[in-house]
Amino acid sequence: MNSTIQKWGNSQGIRIPKIILDQSGIAENDKVEIIVKDNSIILKKANKQHMTVKERLENFYGKPLNEIDAIETEETDTGCAVGEEIW
Repeated sequence: MNSTIQKWGNSQGIRIPKIILDQSGIAENDKVEIIVKDNSIILKKANKQHMTVKERLENFYGKPLNEIDAIETEETDTGCAVGEEIW
């Protein structure tokens, strides 16, 4: 089955026929995971479980947490409070 990528606001979109959604177990308003693999776009029904911070970091960097280099930063002094900030 063929479809066309069309402009949708500032993005592009595609209409997915109901029969394809029924076969995949995906319904209107379901969250989906978008994966690019071997020049293909794969849509998967998203896992409804919330990821831990560890899982999110490993997913983002694509490697185990113990292999992710820590980013060293220095604190920046922004001066004294000038309004009614509460510190």
